[in-house]
This record gives sequence, C-alpha cells and structure tokens, in this order.
Amino acid sequence: MNHSLKHRVQQLGLELPEPSQPAANYVNHVRSQNLLFISGQIPLLQGQPALLGRLGENLSPEQGAQAAELAALGLLAQLSAALDDDLSRLRSINRLGVFIAASGDFQGHSGVANGASNLLVNALGDKGRHARTAVGVASLPAGVAVEVDGIFELQP
Repeated sequence: MNHSLKHRVQQLGLELPEPSQPAANYVNHVRSQNLLFISGQIPLLQGQPALLGRLGENLSPEQGAQAAELAALGLLAQLSAALDDDLSRLRSINRLGVFIAASGDFQGHSGVANGASNLLVNALGDKGRHARTAVGVASLPAGVAVEVDGIFELQP
C-alpha cells in the first residue's frame, strides 16, 4: 500500500501545491504530543490568492465550494510537509474549521464547506472523516472567499 499523500491526491487527478509560507508572524503548523495544528490556508492558484469575494454577493455557492477545495489542498500540502509525505503517521483529522466570507443573508455555509470535506475524505478515506465548524465572516485575508484550518491526530 502506498502511504504517500502526494500519490493519493494525484490519484484524484489533482496536484498538491508547494506548501505556502506564513504571511505574518506565525508558523505553518505546531505539534503538541500526538496533535498537529495546521494554520489557516487560503485558496491559491499558481501561488496567488484565488476566488476573491464574498458568497451571496459576487460568488456562487459552487465557486465557494471550489475555493474550499483549493484551500483544503493547501491544508493537505502542509500536512504532507509535516509528515514527510508519510500517511502512515496520520491517525485522523479531529477537526476542520471552515471560514467563509459571506453576505449577512447567505445560508449555504455547509455546502461550501463540503468542498473541503469531500476532498479530505476522498484523499484520506476514513482518516479524513472529521468534526467540522463552518462559519460566515465579513472578510478574510487577501480578499479570498474561504480559509480552512485543521487539527490532526498523529500516531504516537
């Protein structure tokens, strides 16, 4: 069995991007015992912020789900880097946080967040199933529509 996260993502017809570098005074991830906390990731295309705007204003729910999937690809890139691309070191995703820039009357948060959740489950199988919070916010870094972060449990 192949334990490469990059390989698993390639089997889905996708490519892991290079892990992004912190944009401010923080680190990409922190490990505490068997938990790995990965900082928020935004949707990037060729290293640039993608899908700018707010759901319910200038972006459709489908575009929001695409933004969530791109952000989750960034999350997987950070996970791959933290684990030296060895999925056998991952036990599970404990929690996924999905932040969605949205108008006050937008109510499709769960559908947007599914863009990230579906990718994680498709890439990681049962290890990718997770608890999740999806919340609407007024704005996000670089004007993107979605940001995701995660808490992962690693093998002891």
